[in-house]
Parts: sequence; structure tokens; C-alpha cells
Amino acid sequence: MKTLNGKWALVTGSSRGIGQQIAKALAQQGCNVIVHGRQLDHTHTTLNEVKEFGVQALAVAGELDSELQVRELISEVQRLSVPVDILYNNAAINNQSTPMFEFSQAEWLRTFQVNLFATVQLCNAFAPAMRERRWGRIINLTSGIAGQPDLAPYSASKAAVDKYTQDLACELKDDNVLVNHVDPGWIRTDLGGPNAWEDVASVIPGVLVPALLPDGGPSGRFYAAQDYKGLWG
Repeated sequence: MKTLNGKWALVTGSSRGIGQQIAKALAQQGCNVIVHGRQLDHTHTTLNEVKEFGVQALAVAGELDSELQVRELISEVQRLSVPVDILYNNAAINNQSTPMFEFSQAEWLRTFQVNLFATVQLCNAFAPAMRERRWGRIINLTSGIAGQPDLAPYSASKAAVDKYTQDLACELKDDNVLVNHVDPGWIRTDLGGPNAWEDVASVIPGVLVPALLPDGGPSGRFYAAQDYKGLWG
């Protein structure tokens, strides 16, 4: 049974990698998808693959590395005149391996802007309407990274995403807007690198679990996608 028939999902960073897997898996559940990439032409492959499942698919483009650019992206989504029922904050950046005491303030700020502040802006933009409709699912991708001070800004930004997720879940606890965070695992993507343990397809179905929760389901919970590896298809 397709459990998300007629819903609309915005998946940031869905032109490739984990985000592309999420977009296609949502489409398999009957969900319409707004595909996002840094440039519009980057979204074409995902758009075509999503449409093969018989759902609607639209595309938006924009960077997440400044408050202004995220505002412009939000405006672009709003101009589509479709509801955002499901928000996947998937897009993120990593750092180059650097001695911990040598990261510049600019690098810390850039990492937090893309990984945390953009997530907050997107939630601020779309969560209130979910609350009004009394249905929504917000899924923030996090990381199980530990013991790598050479990637400290990335690690700290994801820890901040975890705490923000819990606070947002508390804010929306009476509104049937479920807010959860999921760690996809160490995946062979442009962000994860070629030496990562898992193929990108292994994130399914785990990363989809928080979107499929029933009304009144868990909120503010952490999920590890690799715990569900091999349970789909």
C-alpha cells in the first residue's frame, strides 16, 4: 500500500546521493516530490526517475550557504503553490580534514550555516503551515561521527541539529507534526568519500522510516538507517 499518496515532500540536496535515494523512495510511496539542487540542471536525473513512479515532481535550485540564498529558495518553493507536507533536511557539507585548532572562524560559520541555520530557516518557513493542517513530517539528517576532531565543525553542527530536532519536536508535540532525526550511516557519496563503509542504496528503507510514521507516532527520536538495511526489496 502506498502510504503517502497525494502528499508533497521537499528534499534538500536531492539531485544526487542520499537525497536522490530519499526522493525516489518517497515517490514509491505515492508522494509527490520537490527536488532540490544547487543548480536546476542538476535536478534532471532525479526528476525523471521520480516521475517513473507516476507521481508529480517539481524542481527548485539554490544554495544554502547564506541567509539570503535560503530565503530565495524558500520563496521559490512557495511560488510552486503546493503544500510542503514532508520536509527532509538532507543537504549538508563536510570539512577538509584539518588540525582542530586550525579551523578558521569562517569555516565554522560556513559549516553551521549550511548544516544547521539553513535547516532552521526551512523549518521556520514550512512547519507553521504543517501545524495549521495538523499533519507534517520533518526529518533532519544527522551523523554518527565520533572521535574525529579533524572534522570538528561538521561534527558540532550535526550535534546542534540533534538538539534542535528535539526542541522542535517538543514545540510541535500537540500538532501531529512529527520531527525526527536519522543517521544514514557512513555512505560512499561525495560527502562521505570513497572509503565509506556503505553503498548509497543501503540508506533505504531506514531514512524513510520517520516519514512513514503513523499519526501520533514518535517525535524527537533518533533513527539509524543502517539498522533497517536489507528490509526493503
